[in-house]
Amino acid sequence: PRGYGTRQARPAHTRTGLRGVCHERVDVTDDADTDRPVALADEDGLEDLLASNEYVLLELYTEGCSICASMGPVLTNVARATEAVVATVNPRNDPPLVERFAVRSVPKFVLFVDGEVVAERAEGFVPNDDLVAWVEAHAA
Repeated sequence: PRGYGTRQARPAHTRTGLRGVCHERVDVTDDADTDRPVALADEDGLEDLLASNEYVLLELYTEGCSICASMGPVLTNVARATEAVVATVNPRNDPPLVERFAVRSVPKFVLFVDGEVVAERAEGFVPNDDLVAWVEAHAA
């Protein structure tokens, strides 16, 4: 029927991409499941995570970014393969994050060791092995 757009006709998992699975909320104050990305709501959540973990890989993403969505399985693999806690945050929900990390494009990855930024990269899709190697090289 007229007015019934393709967006409405699609199953929910195709409208949200992989984000629905990868960005489940995890309580970072308890023993978080570090085998999958932790979705953060804002900068306060990031600060809590940094205070309680030695290695943190942060992905800054936006909803509707297809490259960001395709990084979901890669981030899950990185969380399983490295000692880093992998976290994701949408900087549009917390504008100070855009300024703090000079976000000009997404996805952007920021690696923290002991709460300090040790490396940043923003280049689009990063294959699993490359991202694992990057994290391990800078976390050593």
